[in-house]
Amino acid sequence: MQAVEDLREQLRLLQASQTATRQAYWQQVGPVATATIAARRALYAPLELALTGGYFSRAEEQQVTDLLVHNARSLQERFGEDEAEILARYAPTLVPEELDEEAKPDAVLEADPALLPHEQAAAQARARRQQQRQHARATQAQAAEGEGQSLLQNTKAAYRQLARLHHPDRAAQADAATQQAQTAMMQRITAAYAAGDLAGLLALLASGDTTTPPTAESETLLRRYTEALSQQHSKLKQQLETARRPLQDAPWSGTEKQQRTRLREIKRSLRAETDYLNYLERQLHEPATLRQVLRELAASGQVSI
Repeated sequence: MQAVEDLREQLRLLQASQTATRQAYWQQVGPVATATIAARRALYAPLELALTGGYFSRAEEQQVTDLLVHNARSLQERFGEDEAEILARYAPTLVPEELDEEAKPDAVLEADPALLPHEQAAAQARARRQQQRQHARATQAQAAEGEGQSLLQNTKAAYRQLARLHHPDRAAQADAATQQAQTAMMQRITAAYAAGDLAGLLALLASGDTTTPPTAESETLLRRYTEALSQQHSKLKQQLETARRPLQDAPWSGTEKQQRTRLREIKRSLRAETDYLNYLERQLHEPATLRQVLRELAASGQVSI
């Protein structure tokens, strides 16, 4: 439990430090970076509106969702912006059952019979690659959901076990001090459960003064808790190792001369990016032009702008 808490705190501190580094650098870049951030955020409105218009197929709506997610991650990972709300709303949660016939890429469903044979073959190849990416995302999402459900079930079990021991009703006949202590403990238990903090709940279980002898049920729960904590520890360790890897060609790395040269290049690149994003934002307001953008992205094998 302590190892999980230590890793969680290390990851939080590292991510906060990296976010501060990104923000400080882009503030140094100045108005050019600010304009790019604003241009990327301007893409949210037409893309979100497209999901409510009913003009697009399920495959196209998934493309729009992918664009929203990748745009948010670009703002978060490149510029250190907080895009947690968008990511929580639109992070893909597909499962394999949802990948039915209606979700096949338009390159196959709407193939133009007037195309030459080699053009039709190319369109079908692109469609197969897109479907493979969809299946890969679905498999990853399903695995993550399974791990999350396992952790949630164990968290609920720990919460119920603690609630049986410390619910204020159990101290209804006790003195005022005992009732107050029991209520305070239940508040801690409820807060840990609301945060999904299995390690915190288990720490409260371990600190409890109970003489209840071990049972087959408690031994089973202990094994489940141990396995869940081990999974959580491994996942946090992987996240920490990934976060510690230095970013390749980070703009703030290198000598002072290299940084000045890179800074000039970045400003030119950001101006071009902002101009393109502003142009694209105007195109995304019309369903027909948005559909054309989606097709061009699919044809080039891209899922982000």
